Amino acid sequence: MTAALLLCALAWLALGAAGAALSRRDAGRIVVYGGSLAVSLIALGVAFASLGGGAPGITLPLGLPGIGMRFAVDPLSAAFLVLVDLGGAAASLYALGYGRHEAEPWRVLPFYPVFLAAMNLVVIAADAYGFLLFWELMSLASWALVMADHTRAETRLAGFVYLLMASAGTLMLLLAFGLLAGPHGAYGFASIAAAHRAQWTGAVAMLLALLGAGSKAGLMPLHVWLPRAHPAAPSHVSALMSGVMTKVAVYTFIRIAFDLAGPAAWWWGLVVLTAGAVSAVLGVLQALLEDDVKTVLAYSTIENIGLIFAGLGLALAFRADGLALAASLALTAALFHAFNHMLFKSTLFFGAGAIQHGAGTRRLSDLGGLIHRMQISAVPMLVAAMAIAALPPLNGFASEWLLLQAVLLSPSLPQFGLKLAVPAAGALLALAAAFASACLVRLYGMAYLGRPRSAAAASAHEADGISRAAMIGLASLCLVFGLMPALVLGHLAPVARELVGISLPGRPGWSALTLLPVPARQSSYDPLLIALFIALTGSLAALGLHRFGSRALRRAVPWGCGFLTEGRAALPAGTQYSPAGFSQPIRRVFATSLFRARDEVAMPPPGMAAPARFASRITDPAWDGGALALAALVNRAADRANRLQFLTIRRYLAMVFVTLLILLATVALWA
Repeated sequence: MTAALLLCALAWLALGAAGAALSRRDAGRIVVYGGSLAVSLIALGVAFASLGGGAPGITLPLGLPGIGMRFAVDPLSAAFLVLVDLGGAAASLYALGYGRHEAEPWRVLPFYPVFLAAMNLVVIAADAYGFLLFWELMSLASWALVMADHTRAETRLAGFVYLLMASAGTLMLLLAFGLLAGPHGAYGFASIAAAHRAQWTGAVAMLLALLGAGSKAGLMPLHVWLPRAHPAAPSHVSALMSGVMTKVAVYTFIRIAFDLAGPAAWWWGLVVLTAGAVSAVLGVLQALLEDDVKTVLAYSTIENIGLIFAGLGLALAFRADGLALAASLALTAALFHAFNHMLFKSTLFFGAGAIQHGAGTRRLSDLGGLIHRMQISAVPMLVAAMAIAALPPLNGFASEWLLLQAVLLSPSLPQFGLKLAVPAAGALLALAAAFASACLVRLYGMAYLGRPRSAAAASAHEADGISRAAMIGLASLCLVFGLMPALVLGHLAPVARELVGISLPGRPGWSALTLLPVPARQSSYDPLLIALFIALTGSLAALGLHRFGSRALRRAVPWGCGFLTEGRAALPAGTQYSPAGFSQPIRRVFATSLFRARDEVAMPPPGMAAPARFASRITDPAWDGGALALAALVNRAADRANRLQFLTIRRYLAMVFVTLLILLATVALWA
């Protein structure tokens, strides 16, 4: 199995070379994306066959001298390989249609298959050297894809910020692996996991992994690259970055915190849980305030990553206190939600690409009424929006329900701090779920419902058939895995057994379709029964309305909010709800303090005919108060250090002499 995956990675790299050679021809798109689709499906089959257990490892004569480069597939890596390759196959299928509209395909085709290869190699790498090498390859390939539309200033800024954050994250992971490998340089994952080390070493490595993997995943306040890079990339690349690459970062944290860092202390879970819960709430709040469709989806990714890390934090806390079954529930919920997020977020980014191409704009304030012009692609977008809003009986509800069931087990934790923190985090997660529903109602309603707010939306056209097929396929999986979540949970059981020692108990026959992660007297979830109830009540309501409702029609001039309308003319499109108006109540309550939201109104002096001007300003504290402040500090330090190149020779000699004295004193004290 491992050899087959390595051959798939080699095939992707060969497709990258072919993309460089054929990128200026029409055949290049078919060769690269079609080949990537075929290789992804093969790798998906291999990964699926490896879910039940591990595969023999392989050591290649590459990497560090005398050590080689190790590759292996265990249940954890197999589960994430399924996620990576299913997302890669869907993105490649979508790109076969969407790629026709790329302005400069030579900036995308050579790097796209390399990106897929790097993500697979990160997951199957079994030593620190190979892992970091392919992690950097993944970062550089995705950076090149983000920079595809390099002529725009915001794209260049997004690429710079992304490259800077990726380098900082790699440095954190390098330090984490260095601590875990120890002075003897045991860089193989098996050697690291078997080593005995001080508990503080594992704790520091976990914190470094949280910083390194969290920056790639998009945890706040390390998320500053994500809402800039995702909108800048082509839509199929955005789907891969949001739905797949962030999950590779989740895999990295799980690999280090659960497998390599050794026994966890209870406070590990508290730190991770807090970071996840805060990211979930702040991410979805920011999404509610944005106007660009892809920016909304990017901030929504931060929210869902927060949910996943909250589940991982719970699992760490439960495992540290010996509550294996509760830890298995929390870990399974996090893994299930990671898989679900790949499905519905990829679908939504595909839909954003269809909107951008069909309407020529991604601004919600310029959209509206697309359901009449994009009737087919509107359906999978609706399904994905309902799934990410955690509405039953779709898959998003199933995974978030499991996560909340894990929160309800917090009274069994012995630490008083956790007894207080976990319910508070659960309340934040519930608040994030409510905001997510409002966010997706706003996104779908403003884009697809109502009337067109611009000429571009009025003349929008449907996406191509291949792109629609990719959207429909992933949306169908959202429905299938929502109705039958046991199909996924059964394949996640080996991962839970490997990391926490026990998996959720299985049930035979039809009873397996009912989720009972905790005793039945506390809670249970039967998605098929709920789906049947929704279908039955909806059908009865529709039948009653059609059977007993009045068929009389009454036409009248629409209410114009106090303004006169001429005859029976329709009201202007601007009189309907706007995206800013929809989120205004939430903005007034939360964004004023959290994001320093301000409304600026400029009124002309009396007697002047100039129009009044209104501007709304929202700041991201992590960007304005964190990243920009840090950049200013670095600039000031660099300006001061720049004076060193203008010193005299005597001062240079004095600096060398003082430095030598400090080093000698340090060595003497150390000895």
